[in-house]
Amino acid sequence: MINKMKIVVVLPAYNAAKTIENTYNEIPFDIVDEVVFVDDKSSDNSVEIAHKLGIKHILIHPENKGYGANQKSCYQKALELNADIIIMLHPDYQYTPKLIHSMAYLIANGVYPVVFGSRILGTGARKGGMPVYKYIANRILTLFQNLILNQKLSEYHTGYRAFSAEVIRKVNFLANSDDFVFDNQIISQIFMAGFEIAEITCPTKYFEEASSINFHRSVKYGLGVLKTSFLYRFHRWGIINSSLYARSVYDS
Repeated sequence: MINKMKIVVVLPAYNAAKTIENTYNEIPFDIVDEVVFVDDKSSDNSVEIAHKLGIKHILIHPENKGYGANQKSCYQKALELNADIIIMLHPDYQYTPKLIHSMAYLIANGVYPVVFGSRILGTGARKGGMPVYKYIANRILTLFQNLILNQKLSEYHTGYRAFSAEVIRKVNFLANSDDFVFDNQIISQIFMAGFEIAEITCPTKYFEEASSINFHRSVKYGLGVLKTSFLYRFHRWGIINSSLYARSVYDS
């Protein structure tokens, strides 16, 4: 807790048995109040390890629903727990939990409502082993998105994100895809709602156990990113009325 604000870390998990313990052990519990672990029908013993670690809030999808659906469950549970700050951390140990302090304090002190851990600021992405094709695709997509959305993020594709609960309640995240493009849809919703996003430099690690999508799904994701960007711009211009930007059921 910071400034009487409750901090909840959410872990969207899929086959994270080999990495969840390292991730969990680095979470700074001097400020983190609750941890939510959502398992998307893993084929390994991720859930068993989560129980052994003493994670109190464990949700298990009865079938594999997708990364976006996992995030939906994460955020719904965090709101149910009356979180003031919600931090999404992948349990694959690709991102270090040691940045949680920095990200949370920016929100708790009212500096920014959303903070991303960026792999692209600095040289962390390539040093951490990001494949060349992914790095190039990241840079091209980010350039395109910044032009279409009229923003200046260093990247739109990081999975390390901290939100004020106000932001999560405001955006219509339940209308988003159950797949990976959820990440970009929620960014477009955040900007559409008038919130700012801050970024801090984040080292990253690419190794066998770290979550990664294959080339085919990367292409599908890239096309989804382009579609989301155009939806945002056409909605902003009043050409279409997208349900992505409808009022959230949590926005009272």
